[in-house]
Amino acid sequence: MPDSKVKTPLPPRGPGGGGGRGGPQRFMLGSKAKDVKGTGQRLWRYLHQEKKQLVAVFLLVIAASVLNLISPFLIGQAIDHYIVPRDFRGLARISAIMLVVYLLAAMLTWIQQYLVAGIAQDIVLRLRNELFAKIQTLPLQFFDRQPHGELMSRITNDIENINLFLSTGITQVFSGITMLVGTLVAMLWLSPLLTVFTLLVIPLVTIVLKNIATQTRNLFVNQQEKLGQLNSIIEETLTGQRAVKVFVREEKVLEQFAAANEQLKTVGIRAQILSGIIPPLMNMFNGLSFAIVAGAGGLLAVRGIITVGVIASFTNYARQFTRPINELANQFNLVQSALASAERVFEIMDQSPEEDTPLGLVPLKDVRGEVKFDHVTFGYQPDVPVLKNINLSVKPGEVIALVGPTGAGKTTFVNLLARFYDLSEGTIYIDGQDISTVQRDSLRSQLGIVLQDTHLFSETVRENIRYGKLTATDAEVEQAARLAQAEPFIVRLPAGYDTVLSEDGGNLSQGQRQLLSIARAILADPAILILDEATSSVDTRTELQIQKAMLNLMQGRTTFVIAHRLSTIQNADHILVINQGQIIEKGTHEELLRAKGFYWDLYMNQFRYQAS
Repeated sequence: MPDSKVKTPLPPRGPGGGGGRGGPQRFMLGSKAKDVKGTGQRLWRYLHQEKKQLVAVFLLVIAASVLNLISPFLIGQAIDHYIVPRDFRGLARISAIMLVVYLLAAMLTWIQQYLVAGIAQDIVLRLRNELFAKIQTLPLQFFDRQPHGELMSRITNDIENINLFLSTGITQVFSGITMLVGTLVAMLWLSPLLTVFTLLVIPLVTIVLKNIATQTRNLFVNQQEKLGQLNSIIEETLTGQRAVKVFVREEKVLEQFAAANEQLKTVGIRAQILSGIIPPLMNMFNGLSFAIVAGAGGLLAVRGIITVGVIASFTNYARQFTRPINELANQFNLVQSALASAERVFEIMDQSPEEDTPLGLVPLKDVRGEVKFDHVTFGYQPDVPVLKNINLSVKPGEVIALVGPTGAGKTTFVNLLARFYDLSEGTIYIDGQDISTVQRDSLRSQLGIVLQDTHLFSETVRENIRYGKLTATDAEVEQAARLAQAEPFIVRLPAGYDTVLSEDGGNLSQGQRQLLSIARAILADPAILILDEATSSVDTRTELQIQKAMLNLMQGRTTFVIAHRLSTIQNADHILVINQGQIIEKGTHEELLRAKGFYWDLYMNQFRYQAS
């Protein structure tokens, strides 16, 4: 990893409904490759870990290159010493030697490709593991701002670009440089004068390639960004397919996809056209170099300065000299694409993790459940506070209900307790301990959270519940399901608890998914329970059953309940009415109704709506 990390700043995000999250703002982690040298050095660190295999590959490249360099010399020797004198026995002997040389060079080339394939896969394996591990350390606000399709593109497409370069480009670069140096030495040995004529085209090649380099690199970076945007549209559309169908927006998403696809096509065409110029240009330069060598060599041969065999050997060396240049030019585009992809991967790796930075943080143990908010202020944007000067003291085992209009800051209240976000001002205490001084993992392990948006994994029902406590036995899992009133529908599934769910539990109803989420929280056996609209997706009858189970679960636990259905929180010890980021009313259900304030208005409006 680099000594100094470039941390890409995240743009601010404002509050929104149901939890203070803003609209679908997106950001791109870098619009073009800005540090080719630095990115190359970081990739080299991964290659350096495979130094033993690389040394073996390098030795094989040298051996194969030497054999390839011998071949043109043998051709010249055959012409001068066996073909011109008509020594057919000697010609057969040198032809056999040439055959062995070619076969041995081919075998060594295959071995080096075999080794390079292993090196490439090992590096890509580490890159994927490190990138995925890094993602697990990033804070939630990163994922709030990063389109999932774009993130997936970096994990898959960008790393595959790196893999393509490592598996094919390493040997090409090694062999190209070796052949270039070896051929130049052989040419100088045969004829320094012809070598000078051959090198006349090199400055022209260098100037042309340098001019093309910058343009192709930017185009390949742009191509990867457009591909990430297209993947983001695909991921969002597939995830939200139900909404697309409900609102009959198939034409709309088709238009969005077609527009993004068209942009990708346009950039791709430009990149391929520009990169496709290089091979014909190199062929032109090769032809020009060959013509110069052939003309000059013919004049020297006529004057008796060199032999026909030397000309034959030299022309083959001249072709070998331009071939590695051609191969390096062809690899140039692959290198540019790989560096652009590597930079996009490293930008994710350089994001600031959600970590316990101060030394001396202690674990949170034996939690009784006393919670205190002391002058807490927080905003997703520094100048737009979502919660303002919140003061609250909760005794162990109390049930606290949070009510208020959408966007008032109820979910933000809970997010701060779990340290998904850090405070702007003030302090939150659990059992008298500042939560900023405790380890995040130990804090969250004491919390059981049931969110409004349930997420299930493509595993069995049993394993989805066990996610709350990985060491739980089957009996404990089933007991948690019974407490959450989930067992009646589970046993009706094709394989019961062993039924495999589709992605995000798509083969269950929304209410059933919510019940499994509640069972998961029950199994975790937390000291502090947080229910964020936990019963919003179930019918009234099921809700009553869950409420009975929850009453048993809440015994001895501090519980925060966010609810829009006011009928579900009438037994709470304290009800906090939050509006515009402030606690404007506090009391029991009966006390707040007698006060006939904001809560009374909410209750009566809801009662009249339900009655109608």
